[in-house]
Amino acid sequence: MMTTVREILQSKGDAVYSIQPTETLATAVRQLNEHNCGSLVVCDGDQLVGILTERDILHAVADLEDRLQEIPVESRMTSDVVTGNLEDRVDDVMGVMTDNRIRHLPIVEAGKLAGLISIGDVVKAHHAQLSIENHYLKSYIQS
Repeated sequence: MMTTVREILQSKGDAVYSIQPTETLATAVRQLNEHNCGSLVVCDGDQLVGILTERDILHAVADLEDRLQEIPVESRMTSDVVTGNLEDRVDDVMGVMTDNRIRHLPIVEAGKLAGLISIGDVVKAHHAQLSIENHYLKSYIQS
């Protein structure tokens, strides 16, 4: 049976760290460090409006004309967010993340944010799936 995003989120949990678009990059850096994560989902109320990643902040630092305390998140976030849904298969999600060169995928269900998965979560699920298949194939061959 093919693993889905729903199963990944059931295993890892559905905690999502978010930030408002009007917060500053300095606040975003503090939150990334506090939560030891690589991205923050940008929400205006309960509406997903973007995603801010470590890479976005690095680009801001490289272009540093202003101080991070003065740069709003909305000026550096990715607003055209690639999302997944709970029934997506791991193989499909892996392809989407590879094709779009993204490491974090917000999961949306009925227009609401349901969780966030990373490429590490997807690789872990894929590896577990292959290990199970390998076990059954070896058992079949040996019987």
